[in-house]
Amino acid sequence: MAVSFIQTVLDKIIKKTITLLERRGFLVKDNEEPLSLTIESEDTFSQIQASSAIYRFATGPNRGKKALVLKTIPNTDHASGTGLVAAHSGFSLHAGVAVGGGERKKLEKLARYIARPPIAQERLRLSDLGQVIYQLKKPYSDGTSHIVMSPLELMEKITAIIPRPRVHLTRFHGVLAPHYKYRELIVPPKKGDSLPSNENDKNDLDNKNRVTWARLLKRVFDVDVETCGVCGGKIKIIAAIKEVEVIKKILDHIGMPSVPPEIASARGPPDFAYDDNFSHDTNLFFSDNL
Repeated sequence: MAVSFIQTVLDKIIKKTITLLERRGFLVKDNEEPLSLTIESEDTFSQIQASSAIYRFATGPNRGKKALVLKTIPNTDHASGTGLVAAHSGFSLHAGVAVGGGERKKLEKLARYIARPPIAQERLRLSDLGQVIYQLKKPYSDGTSHIVMSPLELMEKITAIIPRPRVHLTRFHGVLAPHYKYRELIVPPKKGDSLPSNENDKNDLDNKNRVTWARLLKRVFDVDVETCGVCGGKIKIIAAIKEVEVIKKILDHIGMPSVPPEIASARGPPDFAYDDNFSHDTNLFFSDNL
């Protein structure tokens, strides 16, 4: 009963998603191809994102192809096909995991999952041929354990997950949604408890109700640029000197170096130790999904 309800919810999500994309002009219905995505040739970022969604490359010599993968014989099926799970037409809905407000361990795990970086550097290697080999944390259901691509192709995949400017990364629904009709009864006023309660905290704010850069330095790095380290008095800006000759004369007078240090030359990437097990493990075999 629960699975059929999840399937019904997923069908509604698919229908509303497609309707929204069609209304905004992102999807166009066609008799031969039911759904086609039209992207302008100048919109490279959208092309990279669209290709990443279907596990293909959008640039370079392997444009339109999939990455080379290394596979091993799967011991178990990692696909979520049982329980409170529904999948249809490339959409999937998983309702088997719930986190209560008082379950601090699960909340911490969820927060760590959201804040995790795009790749784990300890599972990233360079082969003798200069190809990037990325080891998956867990093999896919088809046995895929490693992904092989060029450094530029790796950068393309990382680029695809960069958020677009001025796009909300967190969306609220229900009573916390922006257009909820009783929102003013749920959300406190903008200038309520968020303002500082004592005089010292009020000094940390500028005219736009934002913490000043000097106070941020004090809070984060414990560096107080507003207090003199000799007499303990208040420091204020009395002049901004921009002339190079004047700056050099002042630094020479107080015995500080007036010549900037030499900039070290650029270095290449660190030498990764290549794991010979890739070529000697009999359980691994190449699968060219190009």
